[in-house]
Amino acid sequence: MCGICGIINFDNKPVEEKSIKTMMQVMKHRGPDDDGVFIDGNIGFGFVRLSILDLSPLGHQPMFDGTNRYMIIHNGEVYNFIEIREELKKKGYKFRSNTDTEVILYSYIEWGEDCLNKFNGMWAFVIYNTVSKKVFGSRDRYGVKPFYYFQTDNLFAFASEIPPLLTLLSGKPNPNNQSIFDYLVFNRTDHTNNTFFAEIKKLQHGNQIIIKNNNIKIKEWYNLRQKVSNSVGFSSAEDYRSLLSDSIKLRLRSDVPVGVCLSGGLDSSSIVSLLLKDFEKKDLNTFSAVYNDGQTGNELEFITEYKPLLKNMFFTKPDAITLIDDLVSFVKAHGEPIPTTGPYAHFKVMELAKNNVVVTLDGQGADEELAGYHYFFGFYFKDLLRRFQLYKLLKEIFNYTLIHRSFYGIKSFFYFLLPGKIRNRVRINEKGYLLDEFAKKYEGKNIIAESLYGPKSLNDSLLDHFEYKLEHLLKWEDRNSMYFSLESRVPFLDYRLVEKTLVLSSEFKIKNGKTKHILRESLKGILPEKIRLRNDKIGFETPQDEWFREAIWQSTIKELLESESFKNRKIVNIEKVKKLYEKHLSNEVNASNELWKCIHLELWFRQFID
Repeated sequence: MCGICGIINFDNKPVEEKSIKTMMQVMKHRGPDDDGVFIDGNIGFGFVRLSILDLSPLGHQPMFDGTNRYMIIHNGEVYNFIEIREELKKKGYKFRSNTDTEVILYSYIEWGEDCLNKFNGMWAFVIYNTVSKKVFGSRDRYGVKPFYYFQTDNLFAFASEIPPLLTLLSGKPNPNNQSIFDYLVFNRTDHTNNTFFAEIKKLQHGNQIIIKNNNIKIKEWYNLRQKVSNSVGFSSAEDYRSLLSDSIKLRLRSDVPVGVCLSGGLDSSSIVSLLLKDFEKKDLNTFSAVYNDGQTGNELEFITEYKPLLKNMFFTKPDAITLIDDLVSFVKAHGEPIPTTGPYAHFKVMELAKNNVVVTLDGQGADEELAGYHYFFGFYFKDLLRRFQLYKLLKEIFNYTLIHRSFYGIKSFFYFLLPGKIRNRVRINEKGYLLDEFAKKYEGKNIIAESLYGPKSLNDSLLDHFEYKLEHLLKWEDRNSMYFSLESRVPFLDYRLVEKTLVLSSEFKIKNGKTKHILRESLKGILPEKIRLRNDKIGFETPQDEWFREAIWQSTIKELLESESFKNRKIVNIEKVKKLYEKHLSNEVNASNELWKCIHLELWFRQFID
């Protein structure tokens, strides 16, 4: 796990080493163990290393093949590198290191672009042919590892994070107002190739880039929908469990200590239980965020189910004061606004893990794969209605309300039945605090109402979530872990598991009012029953509604809402936001998400734009 960057001057001016090193320094937290620079005239590359596999100097990057014709810089891990290496050895390749990076390089030399289909892992890498001057870059299937770029008539530059690219701008960056609109109205980011910065784009997940003779070609190399259409699902719950276990086994490959981020939910608990059952990891380290009894996000009663089984359980307790103390660091770490403080809990968990491990396993991706969010019931109900399975629809609605004692899934059902334009307007009116001029300018250009909330079936909605929603969660995971120089691995996003799960019929995901049916069935007798049968969905959440009522936050929020800078953004109606906060303080509503979005947006403006 590392950081990569590079500059290509289309006007043939030599790349200045100082520019590359400045970019590297800005993201040094991604790779504190080593670094390297390579410049070839108008093309330059930089690398910062977090050593995970082969800790020796043989893992140094930029890395060259034996002829010095090909060079690679690589961020991520290809977990099946051992198997691929053996295949390449039979073809006559000789390896100097025990790294996956060298395997990627020789795979490209042997198979060209087709090598990508052999890789099981997460990556963003660039390979440079020093003879033909061709640059080839690739990003993993689902966007676990980042790849940002900045382009002008005279220059193309890329990096693992946005701040290094900002060092190349001739002036201040400009905000991308469409991204801001989508963030405020739909709580979504990263659903297109845009970022919050008008000048910065990102290479989409499952895409590759080729640069040669000043020409840039970006194309998709992996299409999940096509793969699923040609895939065969699991034959049984045991088959699912076996592949999940194999995914975890691959992600245990490391020359440094490994731990688990344990939230107490079904997904991370499944990983811990399989590590104990299949791999006898009695010395496993787990890291959790907890709160006071009764507070939102406190999962201690589920986490402690593992207390008799684990010796090394570590806990952190974020609160209103720690969030204030960490505010500047948190905003800097992420580089773009986040619509909830949930990732802050994960931020603190990563801070806790830093002193004990270098690699963590996390349950990210299971919700999008197995319909884990409550609003997926709305898609399922819509699916059943479209197929005229009315009896089953009524039965599932009854079970949902009986089990969850909530109307959220039913409310989502009716919302998803609305035409796209009306869905847009409903969400804008629901917020109520956006300035009309701002809303009208950007509401017609967003893709969320149709692409994310318009699918006709549950399985289509899951595919769209992989395309348009999952990546922002993976981005937050990457920023939190890499800020503390940690590598985070996500077993549920093994592409074999994803493809075989998504092809399954809806009943394997939602059944009798419960989500993640096949996962629950597969872990009978392995996962503690209290966790296996739980129906609430928490994850890494925080009691932010209570925090924002505390005195320390009241003064912070009021200062921000009354600031001239916030007013001059001309995005929200200040008086309406103030009234919303008054209602929040009096416990009339829980407006913490809307308040946080305004807070983080304004702090982002001050940090990166102003």
